[in-house]
Amino acid sequence: MVFPNYPTSVCIRSSFHKEYNEKEIAVFLSIFMKSESTFKLKVKKARAGLGLFALEAIPKGATIIEYIGKKISATEDSNGKYIFSVNKKWDIDGSPRWNTARYVNHSCRPNCEAINRSGRIFILAKRNIQAGEELYYHYGKDYFEGLIVKNGCLCEKCHASVNSGQIAENKK
Repeated sequence: MVFPNYPTSVCIRSSFHKEYNEKEIAVFLSIFMKSESTFKLKVKKARAGLGLFALEAIPKGATIIEYIGKKISATEDSNGKYIFSVNKKWDIDGSPRWNTARYVNHSCRPNCEAINRSGRIFILAKRNIQAGEELYYHYGKDYFEGLIVKNGCLCEKCHASVNSGQIAENKK
């Protein structure tokens, strides 16, 4: 278990390798390597399950949080919904709950965007975000067509258009 985004994890792993097993190292890293933000954020109930909300205003262009997790080969058979593609060779498995960025939901009209900076994924504000707003980014074409279209998009934009279509049908 190596978290390549954090140089200290390599030191921790090599120095403790003989004394601790992989599971113990993973627990240790999960405690100390949580995704952190300079902004106050909160995970709470949202339209699509759990979502990440801003507790304070976030200016346009600000880096909000890093999407972190275990670096895995892009060729691994991983059907997890928290797999973030970094490039053709590597993905990030962001499924651990300590990866707070995993709670940023999809939207067809997002207020955030995911940016790859040298193999590390960061969530940035696309516009000014007000306190109390849920954070969203577009998950990308493959994820959208593979999972979201099948199950129905729950974002505010799509949900509103579905509801307005149903209202129009009911008026006929």
